[in-house]
Amino acid sequence: MTNLLKRLGIDFLTEWLPVIGSIVHLLLIALIAWGLMLGSRRLVRVFHESVADHPDEERRRRVQTLSRMFNHIAATIIGLVASMIMLDEIGISVQPLLATAGVAGLAIGFGAQSLIKDYFGGFFLLIEDQLRQGDLVELGGKSGEVESVTLRHVRLRDYEGNVHYIPNGIITTVTNRSRGHAFAVIDLPIPYDADPSQVFELMRQTAAAMREDTLFGPSILEDMEVSGVDRFADSSVMLRARMKTRPSQQQSVRREYLRRIKLTLDARGIGIPFPQLTVHTASIQGG
Repeated sequence: MTNLLKRLGIDFLTEWLPVIGSIVHLLLIALIAWGLMLGSRRLVRVFHESVADHPDEERRRRVQTLSRMFNHIAATIIGLVASMIMLDEIGISVQPLLATAGVAGLAIGFGAQSLIKDYFGGFFLLIEDQLRQGDLVELGGKSGEVESVTLRHVRLRDYEGNVHYIPNGIITTVTNRSRGHAFAVIDLPIPYDADPSQVFELMRQTAAAMREDTLFGPSILEDMEVSGVDRFADSSVMLRARMKTRPSQQQSVRREYLRRIKLTLDARGIGIPFPQLTVHTASIQGG
């Protein structure tokens, strides 16, 4: 190629051939990296779409959670490898950079132990399937719905709409309310002069009617389980029962059941007693 240019009298182009070749190589590397990123995202998308219609909702949520992590990891690895190849192409040796990065990483590691702890914690959260996107959980002193899970943090949105970012390194206990099934626990106060057996029957009838309801019935998995008299309060007898529900449906079922049992007890003339209020008085002494 160089001899041909000299014969054509275009000698000045021979000086730019290495530069043009390097630019072409850089563009090819960037194009290949871009294609690999698109390909990895496509593979993850195909894998995600393959279970989009799966009847197991928990499996769908797990795949969705892992898909986000795989996309992030693939983009990071491809970007780092492409960057090193491009640096080597323009004449910058990556070996000293790797050695320097190793020493710097060791020094930074002592000051970034919490960050490393976050990544390790996030890795095991995902591998052990402790939580998924869409789960109702309590962790790090906060509770809410999991919006995203990364190797760095978990993002929760609580009932009021507040968003909490919880570093994975401080998560020691995960309370997941969205696995398999849940229980809507009912604590019902009744007057001392009411017959608990009669109220138990009314509670079961109300629960049975809810199971026949087209809106709430699919969320209830079994008949109500009446535990009995739970405790004696100052002005009432506390009864306890529970209903087995689908994951994340226990609160809506509980609220609707309390509304219905209130109407049922009112119709039978059984009032729900008010809690006694303790009034504290303070005396002011003047001098």
